Amino acid sequence: MTQEERRAEILALLEKAVTPLTGAHLSNVLGVTRQIIVGDVAVLRARGEQIVATPRGYFLNKAHTGTFHRSTIAVRHGSDNESLAQELNLVVDLGGTVLDVTVEHPLYGELTANLQLSSREDVTQFIERMEELQAEPLLVLTGGYHLHRIEAPTSEAMGAIRDALRKAGYLAE
Repeated sequence: MTQEERRAEILALLEKAVTPLTGAHLSNVLGVTRQIIVGDVAVLRARGEQIVATPRGYFLNKAHTGTFHRSTIAVRHGSDNESLAQELNLVVDLGGTVLDVTVEHPLYGELTANLQLSSREDVTQFIERMEELQAEPLLVLTGGYHLHRIEAPTSEAMGAIRDALRKAGYLAE
């Protein structure tokens, strides 16, 4: 299989996938190293393919067919995994998707990481992966302050998410 055939196959696999595909999964399916997959994805993204990398793997950013409400919400809490999981679960339990997290770094400016968390299972996997890697969330760079871009099916759901975050003491106002 040539590089171009492999890259076409990566796109085909991502097109069919209903959940993000990890680099390890793609490397096993295609019989190459994970680093080759990372390089192929970088080339595809440079060509304009809408491949999004998340902690759970790669997916194609397909246009939504329905109407969704997006909002950026400022929150603050401790860096412990329990607080992080509680905050994220408040959002997904009310029908929201946490699209990403952004912090303002004094040297680099805005740092944003894709999350794409839309269920308790997604949140659990995210927290488990952080623990496995002994990684810290971006909010440690800003004393707990961070922004989430959140998507919800209705404006009422977005309001309920804000209210729940406010009630839990997470909303930065």
